[in-house]
This record gives sequence, structure tokens and C-alpha cells, in this order.
Amino acid sequence: MGIKEWIIPQEKVFFDLLEAIAGNLVSGASSLDHFVKDYRDVAGKRKKLKDLEHLGDVAVHEVFEALNRTFITPIDREDIIALASRMDDALDMIYAAGHRLELYEIQKPTKPMLELADVILKSCEKIEEAVRLIHDMKNGDRIEALCVDINDLENVADDLLNNAVAGLFKSNDPILIIKLKEVYENMEAATDRCEDVANILSDVVAKNR
Repeated sequence: MGIKEWIIPQEKVFFDLLEAIAGNLVSGASSLDHFVKDYRDVAGKRKKLKDLEHLGDVAVHEVFEALNRTFITPIDREDIIALASRMDDALDMIYAAGHRLELYEIQKPTKPMLELADVILKSCEKIEEAVRLIHDMKNGDRIEALCVDINDLENVADDLLNNAVAGLFKSNDPILIIKLKEVYENMEAATDRCEDVANILSDVVAKNR
């Protein structure tokens, strides 16, 4: 068997694993979006997020195991690790937001929660599309465009967070302020991690064209 035939299956393994992590990330973002839009069975929806977060951890572990078995990788090992880890970090932040909704007994979603959940979902969907394209660097321009979109969405989330926190201080309930502020910050942090993924994807394109 020639070197080319040996490499190709390894490429598929890593791209499949990264796509699975990206798909699970979208599932988490979609679950959070549904969580806040249909605010019932909070405990059950929090558990679903936890299950997805666990699946993400397992998938990242599979990436590390595959790397330990493989000498040649389709893109830099460091980039594979970074992509898997940052996507997992984004899912962790999504779960953290959902967890706090239950933990702090938030009675109803707020407009900033709805808006932030929508931005998170859009960001994760763009990540999934970009990750599905990195097997072929002919898709570089489209990947770069998706990365720009993700960065723009992170800026939108920054503005939403700032406005939401400013609005909180019009309340006379200091405990509620603290609770909601932490939920908002976790949601915005998910978009920060998405931006990290976009930056890594952009670097991958630049190095492999």
C-alpha cells in the first residue's frame, strides 16, 4: 500500500471527528435556544444539555486518542487539538448558561437571553458549515467568509451583553441582578469561544492553501 492510500483514511478519521464535535455543538446551541424559547421542564432541558456536553467530552477524548495513534495528520496536530478543544469550550459555556437557569431558579427568560441564544445558535451553525469544508482547501474563501460572520456575531453578542447588564442595574433586586448577569456572561462567553474557533479555522486556511 502506497503512502497516499495510507494517509487518506487518516484524513477521513480526523475530519469525521471534528465534524461530529461541530454537529454536537450545534445540537447544544439548538437545545439552549429551545430551552429559553419554550421555558418549561427546566430540569429536563438542563439534563439534555449536560448529556450533550458529556458527548462533547467523549468526542474530544477520541480526537486525542486518534492523534496518539497517528503519525501523519491532514492539518497540523496543534490545529486539530485547538479546534476540538475550543468547540468543546463553547459547548461548556452553553451548558453553564443552562445549568445556571435551573440552579438559580430563574422564573422566566429575558429578552437578552433570547437574543443571545439566537446569536449562539447562528455562530455554531456557521462553525459546523466551516468545519465540514476544511477537508478541501478549495473551500478556503467560503471558510474565511464564515469566519468573518462568526466574528461579527461575537461583536453583536458583546453589544447585547453590555446593554443587558446596563439594563439590569435599573432593577431593585440585587440578587436577581447577580444571577442574570452570570447567565448573560456565560452566554456571551460561548460566542467568544466560537470566535476562537473561527480564528483557528482562518489560520488553518492560511497555512494549507
